[in-house]
Amino acid sequence: MPKTVLTVDDSASIRQMVAFTLKSAGYTVVEAPDGNAGLATAKSSNIDLILTDQNMPGMDGLTLIKALRALPQYRSTPILMLTTEAGDAMKQQGRAAGATGWLVKPFDPQKLLEVVKKVIG
Repeated sequence: MPKTVLTVDDSASIRQMVAFTLKSAGYTVVEAPDGNAGLATAKSSNIDLILTDQNMPGMDGLTLIKALRALPQYRSTPILMLTTEAGDAMKQQGRAAGATGWLVKPFDPQKLLEVVKKVIG
């Protein structure tokens, strides 16, 4: 059974590129345009990995991670930040919120697949 990845980003083009990359490797991908929609999707689905942007309208990525980690079903689910934010302070905030890893945009599709395979197989 394919693993399901939720990608949360307000950029439709980034969501499309991530979905194209992951689907080509056999993953099932569901998309959400912001943190609020991402949280709602996660609550109503069985997600194996979450990829989230930081800067989005409504709910940002760090807030989304904290909300997901508060849910029993997502306490140990891998959550990767995929963002333009590359500063050490922001990465530290991500780790404190519960992020599993950090990828910087623009992303390398091969690197994305390597990281996804490493965390969920």
